[in-house]
Amino acid sequence: MTTIGFIGAGHIGSQVARTAIEAGHDVVMSNSRGPETLAALIADLGPRARAATATEAATEGDIVVVTVPLKAYRDVPVEPLAGKIVIDTNNYYRERDGDIAVLDAEEQTVSGLLQQHLPESRVVKAFNHITASDITSDRSPAGTDDRRALAIAGDDDDARRAVADLLDSFGFDAVDVGQLSESWRVERDQPAYGARENARELRASILLAERNKNSR
Repeated sequence: MTTIGFIGAGHIGSQVARTAIEAGHDVVMSNSRGPETLAALIADLGPRARAATATEAATEGDIVVVTVPLKAYRDVPVEPLAGKIVIDTNNYYRERDGDIAVLDAEEQTVSGLLQQHLPESRVVKAFNHITASDITSDRSPAGTDDRRALAIAGDDDDARRAVADLLDSFGFDAVDVGQLSESWRVERDQPAYGARENARELRASILLAERNKNSR
């Protein structure tokens, strides 16, 4: 059993938390508005969930999921995440996040920005190309025909393997994209984004990805 901390408790965070609880983990939920605003969610998630501050969730989580709007990534606490696996679910939405020059110029990736902010953490991109409701509704046991696959990317090999194992326990195959520098291949406007694909199909979509400057 692992404790998974959540920095962000919106659509993606709450659904990943439900899946984590069903897989036997405890969760510590946080948001930008304070633990008291999470009472309804915690009641719904049940006794394996509790509300906390972002710093507490970062401190108590063995693995921590960061699922905040990209424009707020610099608010993620740094010190309590040192040495930990941090799962980043984010995408760049200019209409929400404003213009981010290094992303528009394709000089950096979304998760690469979080890794820069958390230099002693092991950031792994995951859950960014699936809609929130599918996280709980489109899972299946290992070995199931046409099992849905999700991509992961990260600069630490052991962290990627750990997240791949976590995804498997949640009900998904993992397809390893490689380093964070390649994580753009499953971001917004790419073939894999939002598509319901098995591992073979997802690998094919990853290979079809193309850089399109300033198209986001």
